[in-house]
Amino acid sequence: MARQYLLGLDVGSSSVKASLVDVTTGATAASCFYPETEAPIKAVKAGWAEQSPDMWWTNAKLALSNIMQQTSATGSDILAVGISYQMHGLVCVDKDQQVLRDAIIWCDSRAVPYGEKAFAALGADKCLSHLLNSPGNFTASKLAWVKENEPEVFANIYKVMLPGDYIAMKLSGEINTTVSGLSEGIMWDFKEGKPADFLFDYYGFSSDVIAPIVPTFGVQSRVSAQAAAETGLLAGTPISYRAGDQPNNALSLGVLQPGEIAATGGTSGVVYGVLGSVNYDPKSRVNTFAHVNHTATDTRLGVLLCINGTGILNAWTKRTIAPEGITYAEMNDLAESVPVGAEGLSIIPFGNGAERILENQNPGASIHGINFNIHTKAHIVRAAQEGIAFSFAYGIDIMKQMGMNITTIKAGHANLFLSPLFRRTLAAVTGATIELYDTDGSVGAAKGAGIGAGIYKDSDEAFSTLKLIEAEKPVSDTSAYIEAYENWKQFLVMRS
Repeated sequence: MARQYLLGLDVGSSSVKASLVDVTTGATAASCFYPETEAPIKAVKAGWAEQSPDMWWTNAKLALSNIMQQTSATGSDILAVGISYQMHGLVCVDKDQQVLRDAIIWCDSRAVPYGEKAFAALGADKCLSHLLNSPGNFTASKLAWVKENEPEVFANIYKVMLPGDYIAMKLSGEINTTVSGLSEGIMWDFKEGKPADFLFDYYGFSSDVIAPIVPTFGVQSRVSAQAAAETGLLAGTPISYRAGDQPNNALSLGVLQPGEIAATGGTSGVVYGVLGSVNYDPKSRVNTFAHVNHTATDTRLGVLLCINGTGILNAWTKRTIAPEGITYAEMNDLAESVPVGAEGLSIIPFGNGAERILENQNPGASIHGINFNIHTKAHIVRAAQEGIAFSFAYGIDIMKQMGMNITTIKAGHANLFLSPLFRRTLAAVTGATIELYDTDGSVGAAKGAGIGAGIYKDSDEAFSTLKLIEAEKPVSDTSAYIEAYENWKQFLVMRS
């Protein structure tokens, strides 16, 4: 009997990754990302960032072709398609589904003043109580920029889409979107339970530009005959799941219930927690979106915070401070050679730009409490990792203030979470158990497709094969860690 698969596509700004997941075993049969070097980002002006949506589609087809060759799979072997994608982008198409301009992607900052002006004009209470966020630099504000600066493009817009909506359109010939997607574009009114007409009215465009809404899980559309000819998929294959990369990363880790958190610790750090009631941070230090399992009757919100100065500090420490030629594993061992709190040495890690969790302040990175008689490279390495863990904890404290009872932090077995010291410190100061898993976004999207197509009865079945690699519970005596954290916060206040 031929093996049966689920296809997951993860459309990032660096590459598109495709994975085939075996329906029966839940194992990843094949994965590929394309291109192997980072995809280009166009920056015509400072602060701008654009990509061609057609490039995403080309890269998706190339990655899909590779994994089908690896497994000798045919279109009839693939039962459903799921899509994960870079969040907050803007794709504009005309009535013929032709792209009108390059996509304005997540890291483009040109719309910041538009969002700030809207927030001031509409009022913080109105925006936060209805949108749960400031309009900020998100998709709706990017469309406002297009309206004012490219009126000829705006006049021809039939629908606006997020990057994942565009890939779904190319696969099916149909244009639609999700509540989760609209919320990440700050285009969903949580109080009214519909698209945010008051924001569209302020910006001067109709909600007609919003595509029809389909469920996050469910048969959203089906692969068209044209896409089948281009990809090798079978016409009629359901496209049954779609989500932004951070909500999808949470799904891939099985983070669906209130109090659970998904975290990543790469160049920057991301903490994404699930909230079981409609709430927001009055200081707008985090973003709040509809999670993949949010419904009108069962509130599940994803609270997202991003910390710019995290893994990049660890890399800088390795490159600049640690003994030359040392590996990250050896650097972790070096840090373990000094006690908790690095004997009074604290490092503030925010040296990679303004931080949302600090109300967009940019205190920079700094080292405090140096004693020339006792402190060594090992102390600096430890203080750096502790400072990063404390920055995560500082953001998680904001989530706790919003009513989130945090019990578990789940992460991929990668980057900073490979450091026992980092995990131990984070567990101690948050009181949460750190769980590490081997998974990724494209695999999560594939399993999401299995849920949406009814191949799996629920998320428990879909992720029953998710393997826990390692767990870090808080140590029995956390007092030294808490004292170091409180000391660190005093220095942060000084810098802010």
